[in-house]
Amino acid sequence: MTQRSISILGATGSVGASTLDLVRRNREQWRVVALTANCSARELAALADEFQAELAVVGDETCLADLRSALGSDRIETAGGAEALCDAAARPADITVAAIVGCAGLAPVMAAIERGGTVALANKEALVSAGDVMTAAVERHGATLLPVDSEHNAIFQCLNGESLDAVRWITLTASGGPLREWSQERLDAATPAEAIAHPNWDMGAKISVDSATMMNKGLEFIEAHHLFPVGLDRLRIVVHPQSVIHSMVEYRDGSTLAQLGPSDMRVPIASCLAWPDRMETPCAPLDLPAIGELTFMAPDEARFPATRLAREAIEAGGAAPATLNAANEVAVAAFLAGQIKFTRIAYTVEETLQRSNLAPPPETLDEVLAIDRAARAAAHAILTEAE
Repeated sequence: MTQRSISILGATGSVGASTLDLVRRNREQWRVVALTANCSARELAALADEFQAELAVVGDETCLADLRSALGSDRIETAGGAEALCDAAARPADITVAAIVGCAGLAPVMAAIERGGTVALANKEALVSAGDVMTAAVERHGATLLPVDSEHNAIFQCLNGESLDAVRWITLTASGGPLREWSQERLDAATPAEAIAHPNWDMGAKISVDSATMMNKGLEFIEAHHLFPVGLDRLRIVVHPQSVIHSMVEYRDGSTLAQLGPSDMRVPIASCLAWPDRMETPCAPLDLPAIGELTFMAPDEARFPATRLAREAIEAGGAAPATLNAANEVAVAAFLAGQIKFTRIAYTVEETLQRSNLAPPPETLDEVLAIDRAARAAAHAILTEAE
């Protein structure tokens, strides 16, 4: 079998760890070009050494000395800083997994796209904040974008090359998170520990809180609009607590195709790594009799307004999606730090959107980042008012 090359941007995060687990199980099939992390110098050094990476990069340049010390040799090239992340992303590789969380991942994603290669995208901000900019770059440079998110990967598999004209509905499924059945009063008092205790998925703290607020699904709605441009009126969200069906596509002839699988990110990651083929994973097969039943319900946007806010943002267009994303990041960080109540997250996002001077659609990455900075400043100001 021909050996393939891979770079992983965000190697120490949850998606990076799942990707490297699959690479580890098929070690002879892969040559690791670059591994990056924000800092986590010792962990990154251990991974770079284990996988014999050609390059290890820390986004925080102050961690570079620790990375070099942990490696203990100059066999592996090292670098630090934002520019170094972009250089790593631009290195030739058969597939680049883009899993850097937050707006720090925007420029590296763009660098990988501009190289014209295959990018397995796990960075939500790339399409939420810079959807038009990124998709235009994909078209311009002939890149291939493969969605890593379980929902978008499910849609990608269900479409399987079909014409979007044949699609009646694309349905994103949502678990509803750990607080799905809580009353408004209980939601007001929810703690960070309760919000991140997802019943089905093992994720980082920020994305777990997004799942609890349903903002994660709102962001995915915006991503789906860019990845699968069928029109906003043909995208919908359904709450499916079991997280067995990851998303569905209904065609105009009445046929509905659904992708089912375990709640394990290694399944959609494997789909991207092997595309257009398939590869083995260690995930246990579905035991449908043990699952027993699958249930579905409409989102409750009174208790969880995030999906409404996301839908209104993409309908408004312009700077609204980037503003929504930035305000949400600020609010979630404040909640995790114990500074605001759970229900203030959505309030902060909505207030930021209402107060912001929403600019026309950004045409460059620099314009996206300027919108992001302005929205963060506005969100911080709103949080300060609440103190």
